[in-house]
Amino acid sequence: MKAAKKTLWELLWDYDPNGLLVMDTDYNILVVNQALCNMIRKQHQDMIGRNAGEFFDDIADFRYAWESSQIIKAKEKTYPQYDLHVRKVIFPIKDEKIIACIMVDVTHEWRQQLEMEKLKENVIEQVNSVVDQQMKVAQEIAGLLGETTAETKVAVLKLVDMLKRERE
Repeated sequence: MKAAKKTLWELLWDYDPNGLLVMDTDYNILVVNQALCNMIRKQHQDMIGRNAGEFFDDIADFRYAWESSQIIKAKEKTYPQYDLHVRKVIFPIKDEKIIACIMVDVTHEWRQQLEMEKLKENVIEQVNSVVDQQMKVAQEIAGLLGETTAETKVAVLKLVDMLKRERE
């Protein structure tokens, strides 16, 4: 028996690199695509029918989208348990009584941003350290110059005093 040919929408769903999730108004998962399963390292059959809160520790965004009938665009969220950082778009489909979510994996970019922030902090610390060292050296030089200037002044004053005495 020949398997039924998939529709264009089913193919798009299967091949979309973004995580796709659909749940009912009780936040029970109805549909997920393979990309989302890969992101959170779960099997498709282990997710269907289960509450989204079991996989995504905070479902407040899903709840807000449903209750306010608003689309949430580009909301970023980190899921440390999956070593995952995503940018989410959540939208309610009131006529069907479902909530849909698209999750774009931006973990790589997020890590790069964290590394850049660490690098900036290190550079700032190094610059502060160099400036502190330069100030210390400048103070030491100023101290030495002050001492030698004072010694020179004492010697010059002795010489002037000596020359005055000779004239008298």
